[in-house]
Order: sequence, then C-alpha cells, then structure tokens
Amino acid sequence: MPELVVLTEQLNAPVPGGTGRYTAELLQALKDTAPSGWSVTSAATARADRVIRLPRRALVALWERGLPPRLGPHVHAPTPLAPLPGAVVTVHDVVPWTHPETLTPRGVAWHRKVIARAAVQAKALVVPTQAVADQLTAHVRIDVPVHVVPNGVTPLKGAPADDLFDRYVLAVGTIEPRKGFDLLVRATERLKVPLVVIGPQGWGGVDLRAAHVTLLGKVSDARLASVLAGASVLAAPSLAEGFGLPVLEAMAAGVPVVHSDDPALVEVAGDAGTVVRRGDLASLTEGLRSVLMDSHHTIEAGITRASEFTWEKTALGVWETHL
Repeated sequence: MPELVVLTEQLNAPVPGGTGRYTAELLQALKDTAPSGWSVTSAATARADRVIRLPRRALVALWERGLPPRLGPHVHAPTPLAPLPGAVVTVHDVVPWTHPETLTPRGVAWHRKVIARAAVQAKALVVPTQAVADQLTAHVRIDVPVHVVPNGVTPLKGAPADDLFDRYVLAVGTIEPRKGFDLLVRATERLKVPLVVIGPQGWGGVDLRAAHVTLLGKVSDARLASVLAGASVLAAPSLAEGFGLPVLEAMAAGVPVVHSDDPALVEVAGDAGTVVRRGDLASLTEGLRSVLMDSHHTIEAGITRASEFTWEKTALGVWETHL
C-alpha cells in the first residue's frame, strides 16, 4: 500500500503560527481524501504517527544541511523545514526576499537556503497564491514544477463574546513586524475604537500595549469564533503575506475585512474586502472608518468569497502533485 508521509514538525514549534494551522488542517484533509489504497502518516519529533528519534534542534540542523532521515518515496513537507529530494514542499511566502527587514537575519538566511534548495531538489513546490508563484520565480532559480493550491478556510461559528466591547476592531496573527499591527494601534487610537488582538507574541519586540488595546494571546478555536462573531471589522494591514487565512476566516464568519494592498491578500480577498495602502496610516484609518460607518456593505460578498476555499479542495490539489 503506498503511503504519503506528512512532516508535521511545525506543530512542535514554539509558535506554530499560520503554517501550523495549515499543517494540521492539511493533514486531516489529506487523510479524508486519500485515494483508494493510499494511507497517510504524520512524522515529527513528537506528537506524530511516526516519531523521529532525534532532538528537534538536531533534526532541523540535519534538514538544513540536506541530510534528513529517509521517510519513504512519497513525502509532503507543509513548510520548507524539510526540502527533501523527491518530496513535495509547500512554500507559503517569499518574505525572506521581498521584505527581509521584517524577519531576523538568521531567519532570512535559513529560509532563503532551504527554499532555494527545495526549488531545485524537490519533486514539486506548492504555493498558496499566484502572487507567491510570481514572486518566487522572480527571486529563486526553479527547476521543479510549481503548483498554485490555495489554502482552505475552516468556518468559525460562535456566539459573540460577552466579555469584550459593543464594537471593536480585531486583528489575528503572530505579533511581529510584518503584520503591521503597530500601525493599527495608531489608526484605532485616532478612531477612538477598541482594538482586540489575537495571537502570540513573536519576534521583533513589537509592543502593542495601549489603553484601548486588548491582547488575548493565543486562543482556542472556540474563543476565536466568539471574538470574531462580536467584531465590527477584521483588520489585516500586513506588509507581506503568502495567503492571509484570517481574512477568509473573518469573511466566512460574516465579518467585514480591511486589508492591505499586499498582492496575496488582494488575490485571496478578491473584491470582497476594503483595500488600503501598506504602511500608510491615513489610508488604514480611512479604510477602517468607512467600514465602521457601513459595516454591512461587503459582508455578503465576503461570505460568498470564503465559500470558494475549502480544505478538501486544498488536499485534492496537493494529492495531484504526488500522484
């Protein structure tokens, strides 16, 4: 019986982030859509069907040098953590080239190295948007097929949180420089509207503390659903993204979205969000103001747009790269 081994090491990272959600959702969807006769197995240093008996740091060091353990002929790496020869590797964004200032120098060097290796040694690359495919082609030598396979969205439904405000702006994501959350603090302060942020503290020392800001940290999906349900608008002012899952999660929940003009966010949102200029405080402020004054004008369009993205479609697209 052929076996697809999915590397789930990202789920063991201190801050799994959006790629952690992608890994978990894709793994389940691949199992649910496995072709007849195929099995799907997870592999990682912990919390996996197949446990790799190495310390995480040692395993990452091996993978960085292109010396991973043998896991079989059919391997999917949901992040560039393991660009195995013959594996299919998902590359989520090209931030190490387009916006290196938003990452640590070590992070830039590491991601450039492993993505460049995957682009010549892997069986194929999977990217979530055409924007990432175009940017990757512009920055990296690519000798393998590149498949655009959009991420899915998990509908998050719940009753509005009863411990927050009557109206508030919501931001979801790891708190780090490229998310643009620092600018969002200033914009919401100008508008005199509360800002609620869901997501763990990442690198870069971004300090969002202010009188009108509520930091909830990492939360469960149930809590995320309830906070989403009560939000007046979701703001995604990112400088760079590969996909932007919170945008679709908000749209699916019937929450209007204000997002930056990052190409991937524009592609994913279609015409169902309000677009503002990256890094522009005035543009962000006015975009939020317009939605807060008329919060219903994009809701139906957002629900329709989000319904086009499912994890089943994602899994089927990934299976095509392996068969």
